[in-house]
Amino acid sequence: MTTAAADAPVQTIRFTARAAVAGVQAPVAAGKTQCSTCHLRELCLPCGMNDVDLTRLDNLGFTRRKIKAGETLYREGDRFTHLYAVRFGTLRSSLILSDGREQVSGFHIAGELVGLDGVAQGRHASATMALEDTEVCAISYTALADLAISTAGMQHIVSRMMSREILREHSLMMLLGSMNAEERLAAFLLNLSQRYAARGYSDREFHLRMSRAEIGSYLGMKLETVSRAFSAFQQQGLLEVDKRHVRITDLEEFRRRFDVRVH
Repeated sequence: MTTAAADAPVQTIRFTARAAVAGVQAPVAAGKTQCSTCHLRELCLPCGMNDVDLTRLDNLGFTRRKIKAGETLYREGDRFTHLYAVRFGTLRSSLILSDGREQVSGFHIAGELVGLDGVAQGRHASATMALEDTEVCAISYTALADLAISTAGMQHIVSRMMSREILREHSLMMLLGSMNAEERLAAFLLNLSQRYAARGYSDREFHLRMSRAEIGSYLGMKLETVSRAFSAFQQQGLLEVDKRHVRITDLEEFRRRFDVRVH
């Protein structure tokens, strides 16, 4: 990431902070969230924040919102007002292509930010829905932008936070251009493995909250191609699959064979 790229989110903050106005939002849950006491703080926020910066964030008074499985957090074209940090659950982002097809653009789990697609134009470029019962921390973008503008240290933190999420969301997609079907699915599963491990869960056994059709849409593969790739991994003794439950039988061999780096 170049210095110019890292600074770009801050410049965008200044340009769009006043453009965001109220839109349709998910129901607000009772209670507030404080970054300083959240168990996901190290995943959600950049490392190295001091107590003063944490206190400034706590004073913004983030609210918690619950989204039931199948419900939408925001829709494509909705006015952009908040960023959302996932507290628990899984979200799926998607957009509608010019021919009317839906394209899955990302999956988001605990400790990750959602909603950055609305920063540039003041409206969300994609829709985001819950794949299971999910709770998010709603971060007022205008309040966060004002804090970043008024405080040099917070400006750097917000820049790093947004740049990190942009890189996380697009790093896997950058690997897919030259990959065959099995390599794409392996990259996807290894990416999930790393993300779950960072949250204290097993990196070898997990339940997929997304369908195979959604995985195929995200990876640019047909449903039957995804199914064949899963079957091939099972036949090779690399995976055990029971519907959406996946167990990587030999993680080291799985990594070695496909030699992909996912972050």
